[in-house]
Amino acid sequence: ELRPIIQIDGGKLMSSDINELYRRVIYRNNTLIDLLTTSRSTPGELVMCQEKLVQEAVDTLLDNGIRGQPMRDGHNKVYKSFSDIIEGKEGRFRETLLGKRVDYSGRSVIVVGPSLSLHRCGLPREIAIELFQTFVIRGLIRKHFASNIGVAKSKIREKEPIVWEILQEVMQGHPVLLNRAPTLHRLGIQAFQPILVEGRAICLHPLVCKGFNADFDGDQMAVHVPLSLEAQAEARLLMFSHTNL
Repeated sequence: ELRPIIQIDGGKLMSSDINELYRRVIYRNNTLIDLLTTSRSTPGELVMCQEKLVQEAVDTLLDNGIRGQPMRDGHNKVYKSFSDIIEGKEGRFRETLLGKRVDYSGRSVIVVGPSLSLHRCGLPREIAIELFQTFVIRGLIRKHFASNIGVAKSKIREKEPIVWEILQEVMQGHPVLLNRAPTLHRLGIQAFQPILVEGRAICLHPLVCKGFNADFDGDQMAVHVPLSLEAQAEARLLMFSHTNL
């Protein structure tokens, strides 16, 4: 997973940069072993030079460029070392271990919606159409407003009136989960029945903010769509806000 080997057209293999850096370490280490075992008369300076080459290969594997000029491939592209894989927002730690980006989710600022019921939340049209796009596409095709997925996506891009009608039908029976970090107890993530609202902020009744420890001074919340029937049933029975008062 970290250093895959992929077969491409023509039976050729495409390897990750880490594999190439490992190959370099192994090749230089084998050369050093040959110098130490095959000939006892090998000059010490030559052995020391080869040891430095092995150390350089290991350093490049861990952090390419730490010794100055980074190692590049035949296309003058810098090889990615371990430090490049694990650092940054898309690195191994922040991308998959500390957190993970998921589909059917969104994030926006919350604003007060005093006219909402306790179990409802207001989703902006821009967020709702992205979250429920696959369901809207299925609805357009089933009701013969679109002949295929491409036509359905085109109607969604053009924001035709039928798109919003089907979106509202889909949202009526589909709860969403709202979460505010840090989730320190079970009330940090609750289920709501979404409705469409104008603007770009998520609307929330002020009386449900206590469980989230949220207020309306710029707090952000994440919204997730439960996909399976089991997850939707669990959201309705256990996680709706009016059942967690």
